[in-house]
Order: sequence, then structure tokens, then C-alpha cells
Amino acid sequence: MRLGVLDVGSNTIHLQVMDAHSGDRPTPTTNFKVELRLTQYLNKSGTISVEGIKLLHEAIAGAVKHARENDTDEILAFATSAIREAKNGAQIIEEINERHEIDLQILTGDEEARMTFLAVRRWFGWSAGKLLMLDIGGGSLEIASGIDENPEATLSLPLGAARLTRDFLSGDPYLTKDVKFLEEFVVHHLDENLPAILRAHDANHFVATSKTFRTLARISGHWFNENSKFLELANLEAMTSKLAGMNDKTRAELPGVSASRVQQILAGAIVARATMDILDIEKVEICPWALREGIVLRRLDWIQG
Repeated sequence: MRLGVLDVGSNTIHLQVMDAHSGDRPTPTTNFKVELRLTQYLNKSGTISVEGIKLLHEAIAGAVKHARENDTDEILAFATSAIREAKNGAQIIEEINERHEIDLQILTGDEEARMTFLAVRRWFGWSAGKLLMLDIGGGSLEIASGIDENPEATLSLPLGAARLTRDFLSGDPYLTKDVKFLEEFVVHHLDENLPAILRAHDANHFVATSKTFRTLARISGHWFNENSKFLELANLEAMTSKLAGMNDKTRAELPGVSASRVQQILAGAIVARATMDILDIEKVEICPWALREGIVLRRLDWIQG
């Protein structure tokens, strides 16, 4: 069957069309993406602005049209932290579903971590042992750990790269005092909220997924001649300092840094470094599968069951 996975995230509205069958590896066929960065349209009151809602409808209309033009059997639509936390999120979801005739669901942070963990487990298999997974999105950080397909521990924190950039960083290049304050904030927030079960994770295999980590791994490979399938804490520490001293133009010239990531890659690096440090992780392996693949796999499991 052909599934369209519509991810309404904090950075992008992304439709990935996949040919998927029970027992087979999901195969991407085509995709449709709009860089929207919904966090920029959050008012001080915590609501998404009228302009943001208008652009969101336009992006979803384009995604739905693309799905139908490519003979998609079903659209699996989900929204993450930006809409999840907006005070008018429920109203926006209702309007989207009625206007575009889809069933857009809001994922909780726990569900997001669990779906992503499933994708990581299926990618690496049982031989990987106990996994610990990290995922930095635009609005939130997800952590999950476990030996099965369903993690024994999950955590979702409001430490996404786009959110932190909007709230803490300004100027071009960024002010040194702002970078320092953000670093201290992230460390304090992790220290205050990381549960004991994740601190004592005893994992065998450390995995990172999604665009922020993939971009950081590419930059690390470029600067330190390392395999971009991995990201080392020692390199990340050096990278963070270098990124902090760059302006938007020079960051845009780095490999893998898209226009939408130019400003927020430093915040992503700060969160990645602090998280790996507090969890005593020296190196993570980059997984090509993430939340969208997890959604497809869960749907196929449900159909088979």
C-alpha cells in the first residue's frame, strides 16, 4: 500500500510518500516539503498567529494535493510540539481536518519518543542490545531507552533548536553572553528534569536521529575528517565553540546546513553536547530512520494485527 506521512513539525510541513507492506522495508517514493517554522508565529500569548495559520493551511493543502496526485491510499498526519503547545492548537487541528478532509492528530512528547524509538530499533535490530536514542527537533528534545521495541523510559523536554534560538539568541553573530546564558539554561534544565532511570541507562548502543543530528554529524565529518555516520562528544565540544563565533553567512556555507537551519544549528549543537555529556555518551551513531518511519511501522503493525 502507499502511505503518505504528513509531519506538521516546528520547522517544516513535510509529506513523505512511502510504499509500505507488512514485513517489508518502507520505501520512500516522493515527498513534499514547506519550510514554515511555526515557532516564529507563536504570539506572546502562546497562540499561533493568523498569518501562521494561513501559511499552515496553504502548506497542508499543497501536501494533500501532492499525496492525491501520487495515488496515496492513506494519509497519516500528525503534529508535534509547535501545535501541541499552542493555546489555539486544538482549534487549528479541528479547522485543518474539516477543510482538508484529513485526520491530523497531535502526538504527545511521549508518543513522539516511542514512535521514533520503534523506527530506530527496527533499523538496528535486536543485535544492537539496549538502545539509548536522542532526537532534537525544532520544538523539543526526545530521549528514549530500552531493550525492546517499546522503550522502558522516555522523556520529552522543550529544548528544540528552533525554540531555543527564538528565545535566547539574537544578533549576527550571536552575542557571547547570550550563548553562555543558553548553555547554562540547557544544562540546568536537563539536570533538573532528567529522571534517574535515564541517568542510569546502562545502554549498549547510543543513537541519534533526525535533521539536527544529521547536520551536526556532516559538519563534524567536514571539519574533523570523521565518518559522518557518527558524532563524537569531543568533536561536538569543539564544533559548538566554532559555530558560536560564526555569522549566518559562514554557517550557511557549511555542508548540510539548509537555509532554515543556519540560525538554529548552534542551539542544536548546545543541546546535543549537554545531553551527551550529562548521559556520559562519548559517541552516537546516526540513524536514517526517525519519527515518520516509526509512524508507518506502527500503522503496518496495527493492520497486520
